[in-house]
Amino acid sequence: MSVSSVSGNIAPLLQSVLSIDNQLNTLQQQLGSGQKSDTYAGLGSQSGVAVALNAQLAALSSYDDTMTTAGTTISLQQSILQQIASVGSTVQASTLQPNFTIDGTGQTSTQESAQAELTQILGLLNSQGANGYMFSGSATDQPSVDTADHILNGNGAQAGLKQVIAERNQADLGADGLGRLVIPAASGTTVSVSEDAANSPFGLKLASVSSTLTGATVTGPSGSPASISVDLGASNPNPGDGISYTFTLPDGTTQTLQLQATTANPPGANQFTIGATPAATAANLQAALTAGVSQIGSTSLSAASAMAAANDFFDDPPQRVSGNPATSTSLVDGTSSNTVMWYTGDNSSASIRASATARIDPSTTIEYGTQANEDAIRAIVQNVAVLAATTYSTSDTNASNSYGALNQRVNAALSAPNGTQSIDDIEASLANAQTAMKNAQTQHQQTSNVLTNLLQSIEGVNTTEVGAQLLSLQTSLSASLSTTARLSQLSLLNYLAPATA
Repeated sequence: MSVSSVSGNIAPLLQSVLSIDNQLNTLQQQLGSGQKSDTYAGLGSQSGVAVALNAQLAALSSYDDTMTTAGTTISLQQSILQQIASVGSTVQASTLQPNFTIDGTGQTSTQESAQAELTQILGLLNSQGANGYMFSGSATDQPSVDTADHILNGNGAQAGLKQVIAERNQADLGADGLGRLVIPAASGTTVSVSEDAANSPFGLKLASVSSTLTGATVTGPSGSPASISVDLGASNPNPGDGISYTFTLPDGTTQTLQLQATTANPPGANQFTIGATPAATAANLQAALTAGVSQIGSTSLSAASAMAAANDFFDDPPQRVSGNPATSTSLVDGTSSNTVMWYTGDNSSASIRASATARIDPSTTIEYGTQANEDAIRAIVQNVAVLAATTYSTSDTNASNSYGALNQRVNAALSAPNGTQSIDDIEASLANAQTAMKNAQTQHQQTSNVLTNLLQSIEGVNTTEVGAQLLSLQTSLSASLSTTARLSQLSLLNYLAPATA
């Protein structure tokens, strides 16, 4: 055997050893990682499929992350809405049996509590979620509402609710306290009453009249401005006969004034004395009508005026009495320079829910935007605020009745009348988004399992098979190393030794 022959035998063995060693390293990496290769190139013809599968899994993971963020926000929104509804229910319960005991501030304990509850509601509406202020529509970088102090008391040149209520009360009562009605002295046997201006939003409006006055002729309401007249005729009414005037108040409620003929002199409340002649009786009826309307002005009308003023203030834009309140006949839009804007979020979206969206699937987008000025939320803020904003005087003999009338209205308004949005309606729309996400997550999990299994079949390895291959190669490597070692020990002297022996 020649030396070159020996060298030629060693080289292939060394190459085989290196190849086996590389295979061992690859198998050891596969056994440790469970993957065929740490690069797509190592997957051969399946690399393109693996890239596509990983992209799909990454997209599903991204959608799931989006749902986690949106889900957290929606859960917070639901919790806040429930708290606001609870506060509204607490205030509503407090108005069922109002106790009219006022302190030095001119308010009852219920009203003072309402101030604290208003602050609590506004604080909840300014809560922030994962993406910013949750009740600001699309303007998640700015607070949803102004402070309770500004809303109630104003901010510099900007009028607050208390000022708007005071101005509206003057406009609704008029200078003489008769609710902007004109009740002139009786003309002979005729008593008349009319509104002071046509199409004015202020004061009492003549809705209807009914009469059981014997021999009387009643007309109206008719004309512009509307008026009602009662002509007693040639004979006096009988004791017990009566007439009823029904008025529409600024908040849309109605009030009926019933006046009854009596022989008593002086007459009792809501009565008029039958005089010696029909003309004298007409004069007494006019006086009773004036007194009755004045009483309504100090009680129901004042309460209704406060409710209307609150509706004006929380409107968008807010409405203000134009000009001199006592003689004004119109409302004008308030501006940010003269009126506090209670809602400070964005109001531009055609759909409130669409102000916040999240794509949770290639074909599915959820909407979960909310705004503090939604009808159901605004109603609670508005009615708690009007209770917190009104004050009364111990010297006002009608204050208790006015306070009672206000409480009745606040109680009714906090009931979310049929046909109006409720907090439950908002929660239900958000729950729809939660249901859509839950369904999407279930579908994603199922799809992810299929894709993962398919990807594993391409990228993954069978550790049992890898272990067997590893053991086989280790055996081969051991044999190759042994042979290589023997050949490497051969030298010229070892080779020539047998020949010289």
